[in-house]
Amino acid sequence: MATEKTEYTVVGVPPLPGQPAYPAAFGTNMPSPNMFGGPAPGGLPFPPPTAFAPNVPGAFGMASDGSGYGVNPASSPYSPPGHSSENHLPDDGYHHEEDPPPFNDNEEFGFGLDNKSIRRAFIRKVFLVLTAQLVVTFAFVAVFTFVDEVKVFVAENMWTYLVSYIIFLVSVCVISCCGDFRRKHPWNLVALSILTLAMSYMVGMIASFHETDSVIMAVGITAIVCFTVVVFSLQTKYDFTSCYGVLFVCLIVLILFGLLCIIIRDKILHIVYAGLGALLFTCFLAVDTQMLLGNKELALNPEEYVFAALNLYTDIINVFLYILAIIGRARGG
Repeated sequence: MATEKTEYTVVGVPPLPGQPAYPAAFGTNMPSPNMFGGPAPGGLPFPPPTAFAPNVPGAFGMASDGSGYGVNPASSPYSPPGHSSENHLPDDGYHHEEDPPPFNDNEEFGFGLDNKSIRRAFIRKVFLVLTAQLVVTFAFVAVFTFVDEVKVFVAENMWTYLVSYIIFLVSVCVISCCGDFRRKHPWNLVALSILTLAMSYMVGMIASFHETDSVIMAVGITAIVCFTVVVFSLQTKYDFTSCYGVLFVCLIVLILFGLLCIIIRDKILHIVYAGLGALLFTCFLAVDTQMLLGNKELALNPEEYVFAALNLYTDIINVFLYILAIIGRARGG
């Protein structure tokens, strides 16, 4: 079917009273329209670039001298359809006169402590360091337990225990109190290594005074208890870190109870003391484990992997020593 091209015809519009006649409209068949150089012959002129700018002479919306098409000067020079100058933006948008929300309040950003990749790398590093510490410590325990010559040497040189204990205290104070030092690589690892060797010697020396099967039983119980507590602490939604203050008070009470046990030589009293100590440091293990996650009330900075490994290491070693004391006292050791 052939289509015929219809031409647009000029429609005359009667002028309004007191105003000049409108120019003739132009159609698509206008001969040689000059689109950018000026108006086509007989067509409407294009508005100048400042036609819609406010407060510009001759712009739309400004009052003219009576012969133009001016409107009320109080009205907005231009507004999109359906909006007026008095309307406000929706509540979910930003107003131009208000500042954007603070950076820290925007949950879409995941930098620093809340970044999951950084937090996972931090947890992996802590458990790698902790694994190395435990391997060294229980290697010392095995040597001090199964080698008779080492047992004889320890029994004849008790002063070595005091030396190792002093080295351990100095290392703990340096790592715990000097924040810049424990973040400085590799000196933080050097201090942690010295602490681990001193602690390993003390634990091995204590284990040498117990029977071999008692040491093996204590190692097995400690492994099961600590593994269960760590896994539970990582999975549960309950925040154990909120109980840190209560646990600290209980630790002070336990120390005073230990001083009482030194004065009163009673087997039952020592077993109760060891049981309470194992229970308390098991709770500390749960708290220190959750402090690695970063989504609880208390959290550690990802740079504090040495301090985090030290906390978990001392918790596990104390649980082992208290369980060993329970087994030794129960067997009459």
